[in-house]
Amino acid sequence: MPGLSLSINLFLKRCLVLVGLTGNLVFGQSFVQMMEFADEKIVEGDFYYAILYYEKAMDIDSNSVEVNWKMAEAQRHYKDYKKAAFYYKKVYAKENALIYPKSIFWLATMEQYNGDYEEALEHWKLAKKTFKKNRKEYPYKKAQQSIKSCLWAIKAIRDTADYIVGSLPSPVNTPDAELAPFFWSEGLGFTSLKADSINHNEEVFTEEYSLQIYTAKQQDSIFSNVIQLKGTKEKGMNSANGSMSPDGKRFYFSRCDPNYACKIYVGEIKNGRIVNVDSLGEIINEPGAITTMPHATKIDGQEYLFFVSNRNKTIGGLDIWYSMVTQNGNRYSKARNLGRGVNSMDDDISPFYDTLNNQLYFSSSWHEGFGGQDVFVAKNEEMRFMSSENLGLPINSSQNDTYFVIDQTNDRYYYSSNRIGVNHAKNPTCCNDIFTAYLPKLKPPTRFESLTDLNKKLPVTLYFHNDEPDPRTRDTTTDLTYMESYDDYVDMEDRYKKEYSSGLSGDAAEEAQEDIDDFFLQYVEQGVIDLEEFLRLLKEELAKGYAIEVTIRGFASPLAKTDYNVNLTKRRINSLINYLYEIEDGYFAPYLDQNAANGGALTFVQIPFGEYSADGLISDNINDQKNSVYSRKAALERKIEIQSVSFVRTDTTYAKLFFTKQIHDFGSVTAGTGLTQTFTFQNTGEQVLEIDSLSSSCDCMRGALDKMKLNPGESGILTIEMNTADKQGLTVEHIRIYANIENEFKEVTITTEITPN
Repeated sequence: MPGLSLSINLFLKRCLVLVGLTGNLVFGQSFVQMMEFADEKIVEGDFYYAILYYEKAMDIDSNSVEVNWKMAEAQRHYKDYKKAAFYYKKVYAKENALIYPKSIFWLATMEQYNGDYEEALEHWKLAKKTFKKNRKEYPYKKAQQSIKSCLWAIKAIRDTADYIVGSLPSPVNTPDAELAPFFWSEGLGFTSLKADSINHNEEVFTEEYSLQIYTAKQQDSIFSNVIQLKGTKEKGMNSANGSMSPDGKRFYFSRCDPNYACKIYVGEIKNGRIVNVDSLGEIINEPGAITTMPHATKIDGQEYLFFVSNRNKTIGGLDIWYSMVTQNGNRYSKARNLGRGVNSMDDDISPFYDTLNNQLYFSSSWHEGFGGQDVFVAKNEEMRFMSSENLGLPINSSQNDTYFVIDQTNDRYYYSSNRIGVNHAKNPTCCNDIFTAYLPKLKPPTRFESLTDLNKKLPVTLYFHNDEPDPRTRDTTTDLTYMESYDDYVDMEDRYKKEYSSGLSGDAAEEAQEDIDDFFLQYVEQGVIDLEEFLRLLKEELAKGYAIEVTIRGFASPLAKTDYNVNLTKRRINSLINYLYEIEDGYFAPYLDQNAANGGALTFVQIPFGEYSADGLISDNINDQKNSVYSRKAALERKIEIQSVSFVRTDTTYAKLFFTKQIHDFGSVTAGTGLTQTFTFQNTGEQVLEIDSLSSSCDCMRGALDKMKLNPGESGILTIEMNTADKQGLTVEHIRIYANIENEFKEVTITTEITPN
């Protein structure tokens, strides 16, 4: 929940497994006594021992919903996400969220942390329905946002970047928790959670078990001489999150008491130790608020202090704030919130400013990500941070990835993570290690590698309201752009909810409205997000002078007649092309018009299927608009899909096979009717076109060519014959022509609606 997920107290949970003390467990006691012992340990924050007592209670009564719930909670706080998911699932299955409504919320969260995005997506949808009566409250909004995150992660998981990532070696990383790296004069500084004295059996000899700041000497990738930074420790307090001032004379850090009340302190750096330590004033350390994670930097010659706080007027949980620093660190301006481009309803933490590229790195569990805390970057526009971009894999994981910093002298990145693979004694995700990452020096990708990256973003699916754009016409073009149709469509969401829930009441009406809400969130809005990312990559490829062919298929619901729907899908495809002519002051126009200065070109293969692929169970009754227009099933059919991308201009090793059209619709025919259609094609390449073979999608159809070899500029004819005797209903078939062309084959499609004799 906000304010708890990754504030400083998250790192105060014991990651060290105290195996030497298990003999103190009291065995042979009653279920009630075991539960009481465990509950006491929860209050103390000792989740490891709480789990041991809950296990003993479960030996007595494993069907108790209460003990399963408390075990799930203890495992979550202990950060054993797989076991937590197991117990939350048991609770939800037993009670269906009646007694413990948050069981579905935390089940979805744990599945997301485990990278089980398909399962998490379904359970977040259930969580959204569970909390639908309080739509303005955090659980509902978190479920709504997490649905977006799961959809994003399912696609983003295919887009692993080229970073080389690994954890730092000993003596920096240990089975304890290491986090919050910063740069020190002789190497690297960091925070670690350690006991003052432990033996080889991991038995703690003192009660002192705290976060403290350490430094390590570094030479290349070798670390040595790990020592506690002198001057930062105070008895009974936790010290963490160090940051040097830009001039290297001051040192900022957090200090928290046992109740997790945190303030930012500053001291002078003298001979490798911190002296004259004092807390910053109330301008920074607002009374009654958590203030932590300082990061000092200089932007356009002005020193700034970024920090994290849940002070008054925070957006939610912990927010990132900044203050201008003047008079050599003696004066701080009123703190300002970074705003909603960065801050959210969850904790937004661990700021680091990249002075070379003028952008801020931070971690958040709200913005679209893989689960837990992900690292994001936001561009600075005159101290306004308007949008945040996820750094993706492998920097981020489904666990918590925080405290991202950049060593700009050698392009190395350091950050903390509790992902699978960290040093641990028992729980594989209990503790943080410090990781390093860098981009290897790679050759620029080949054209085909670039094409593979572009195709990873497909399909991009865009949705339309019924009979839009330009209703009640048989035109095949439109003056509207897709975004004009989209804006009108999303404005109709409330109407869709009203119409689709008409005639229903109570839970059934709410279920219908949630169904529509999920559709607009999961499909309509996601389509535009996918389109923006696809066009960004397409723009990069066109800028290289490539000629690119994009295949788009259009679909419709079965409300109108087949020939009408084919023309409708043509208009829908045309609206996307209109949008490309318009956006970014016509950036794509020269490529679409084949007159770009760099020789690049953008062409489209348009395949308007109409309703040929629509679900046969969807209503086509014009008088039943609730199901034929406003249902989720009908809405899912009204779309266009960008399905593939290929190169169409290459070197002289390829011929080029060009069809004037690649689809023909016969409309409605009677079964047994023989169908024949010809397609004209041309070799528009510079080599002789040699056709190897044809293949058909069914035995009912055959193709014949008037010639198998064509010189540059020569044309040919493909004749397709189809036997409809054993076919019925909406039918889609195709012929593939294999030849010495760049993408190996071209495909032509036949559609028809076959009615019985």
